[in-house]
Amino acid sequence: MSNTILDSNSTTPQWCSVKSNLSLDTAIELHLPNTWVKLLKLPNPYSHDEALILCKESESSWVAWVPDHGEAIIDNSQFCMYS
Repeated sequence: MSNTILDSNSTTPQWCSVKSNLSLDTAIELHLPNTWVKLLKLPNPYSHDEALILCKESESSWVAWVPDHGEAIIDNSQFCMYS
């Protein structure tokens, strides 16, 4: 099992669609752990394009499980959230 850190440059996760009247910060804290997100950048060409967020790693990154890849640290700019 490898731990991959993907490079990035944004500090706020993106929404694929927003259907919530929560503030972005509140929605991120409430919804990200144990949530599937759409990856904008794949950790490898054979991995799935979705990841399960496991927990917060830092202010702008998360530990995630990517099917057919394993554990990865993904930055907010590397995924979008469904609502």
